[in-house]
Amino acid sequence: MTGLPPAELLGYAASVASGGAFLPQAWRALRTRQTRDLSLPAVALGFAGTVLWTAYGLVIGSGPVMASNIAVMPFAFATLVMKLRERRN
Repeated sequence: MTGLPPAELLGYAASVASGGAFLPQAWRALRTRQTRDLSLPAVALGFAGTVLWTAYGLVIGSGPVMASNIAVMPFAFATLVMKLRERRN
């Protein structure tokens, strides 16, 4: 056994699923360098969510919350930057 309480295991599983839901779109945007079909509010809220969830995880001391959002945050940030650059051009 892992030694983790069931609630922590559930938290890690939920974090992988939530973060995993964002990653395919971010990966596609990074690979194609195209964000035209993405909504700026959705991308901005996605990035803000990763920052806020990371802060929340830090405050409550939750490894699953922090780990999943820290892992997704660079992809969310890069997608947001690409979307903002696309809008300027």
